[in-house]
Amino acid sequence: MINSAIEAFHEGGFFMWPILVVSLFGIAISFERFKYIFGAASIKKEDFLNRINQHILQGNLERALAVCSQISSPLTNIVKAGLMAVANKKDADEIQTAMDAVALKEIPRLEKRTGLLAMLSNMATLIGLLGTISGLIGAFGAVANVSPSEKATLLAKAISEAMNCTAFGLLVAIPLLGVYGYLQTKSQEVVDDVHEAAVATLNFIVMNKDKFNR
Repeated sequence: MINSAIEAFHEGGFFMWPILVVSLFGIAISFERFKYIFGAASIKKEDFLNRINQHILQGNLERALAVCSQISSPLTNIVKAGLMAVANKKDADEIQTAMDAVALKEIPRLEKRTGLLAMLSNMATLIGLLGTISGLIGAFGAVANVSPSEKATLLAKAISEAMNCTAFGLLVAIPLLGVYGYLQTKSQEVVDDVHEAAVATLNFIVMNKDKFNR
């Protein structure tokens, strides 16, 4: 199986190498995005907010900040910014501004580079097609000067080799497109959770801000 794959790779010609490079980039980006997005999603939102809210009700700002400092994620960083604003005696608008400023920095990190997977998927497909077309052009040029009895055999072999490029391109493109769709959906879920939790925390802080002044 492995030997057949290696043989098919070499038969595909020069354009198999650019597709291989695209696939390596895609794997690297996919791994990094899975690690970051699932790391951000690993925080149990309800448990985290309950712990923060309990400390807010107790007026214990230090404990609330300590909970946020236990792990760095978009949600914890945004909530921490709001609590820091409270610690600095800011009013409600300034607390919201502080949280919004961090959100503008954190949210794009969840969506960063995911779109590249769709681009790499398209590139793999197009490079595969380009390799096939290039191979077919070379094949028809090669059979132009051979005897009629050899043309069919030579052309069939050349076409078979050229199609390896398209097959490899699609083999890379389809998984990349699937990973892109999944990560896009997952990152949007995390973004929605972060927005929801940030708004809920902001409202809770503002409503109970007086407890920090006791």
